[in-house]
Amino acid sequence: MLRFTTAGESHGQALVSILEGMPAGVPLLAADVDAELARRQQGYGRGRRMQIERDAAELLSGVRAGETLGSPIAMLIRNRDWTTWQEIMDPAPHDADAEGAPRKRALTRVRPGHADLAGILKYDRDDARDILERASARETTARVAAGAVARKLLSELGVTIGSHLVHLGGIDARRPDAMPWPINPVADASPLRTLDPEAEARMVTRIDAAKRAGDTLGGVCEVVADGLPVGLGSHVSWDRKLDGRLGAAMMSIPAVKGVEIGLGFGTARVPGSEVHDEIALEPGRPLTGNVRRATNRAGGLEGGITTGEPLVIRVAMKPISTLMRPLETIDVAAGGSPAKAAAERSDVTAVPAMGVIAEAMAALVLADAMLEKFGGDSLTEIQRNLHGYLSHVSSRLG
Repeated sequence: MLRFTTAGESHGQALVSILEGMPAGVPLLAADVDAELARRQQGYGRGRRMQIERDAAELLSGVRAGETLGSPIAMLIRNRDWTTWQEIMDPAPHDADAEGAPRKRALTRVRPGHADLAGILKYDRDDARDILERASARETTARVAAGAVARKLLSELGVTIGSHLVHLGGIDARRPDAMPWPINPVADASPLRTLDPEAEARMVTRIDAAKRAGDTLGGVCEVVADGLPVGLGSHVSWDRKLDGRLGAAMMSIPAVKGVEIGLGFGTARVPGSEVHDEIALEPGRPLTGNVRRATNRAGGLEGGITTGEPLVIRVAMKPISTLMRPLETIDVAAGGSPAKAAAERSDVTAVPAMGVIAEAMAALVLADAMLEKFGGDSLTEIQRNLHGYLSHVSSRLG
């Protein structure tokens, strides 16, 4: 019901985000999108690209007088770096192209861990720039723009989403016993978006050391969504299970290699008595059907369906594959002869930004699930449907 697509290359003229299925009447300003784009650009360990770009969205369609119209929403985010790359990325052919000469900044020393080699073989290209420009995480800027719109719908339905960093480069951050809510004002005040100041100091030292060594670092972020009602998703078919949909969305983020919900992989290491959440009646909790789980080890999902407890997702990002001290590889322009991998401008770590991207992907999946369950053509219709459903659920128990 809610669909989005993106277009654009990392050093092209602009990125485009198109979101279809948003109901009419959702309050939306360009500033709402820009705030999320700015959050994506923050984080200790980022490269020079974040100093060049000042991402801002131009609302091209689907919004009038500060409200969505129910029609597709198109957003344009211009790349300031285009002026430097215009000759290299020009869509029009050059005379040298016809003669088979490579354009400037051609990349043939493919990078281990990137889409470079698999991409040029799959798409029959000679220059890995034809691959890396779209495979770049710069594309996620357009996802965050679409996610910002989905967040606005969710906020009107009482749902909030936040994230924080829980691990970076071998260092764990302690999760507070009492989580701040909302999370983001506290997490965003940290240069690494972590809630553990002591771990943050050690992480900064680790990042500085990795930068001196020409290396990169990965990590894990936790995304939490609160205010979701019981009953989103379904158990009846594999493609309707909400955990599966969330997992696919998270795994689509560049460099993400793992996702877990609730205890996740930890559930495989302990007996069932330490995994499942005991249930007790507790009136006054309409989102859960007037029950409370003593723990939330399931992370807010059971059988592919939300329970009404907070949704907890952890997302693992590998170290970025562009190293300033390059790894061994081959040069495809020289018949596969040994070479040092190309060293494109890059970050030491982008894990804090990945948390913001993961929030956006979660928002898109959850907004779609809300529309699937309570769908209507306008915000007021959806709110009525949600209110009626919660009234019915509350009447079942307690």
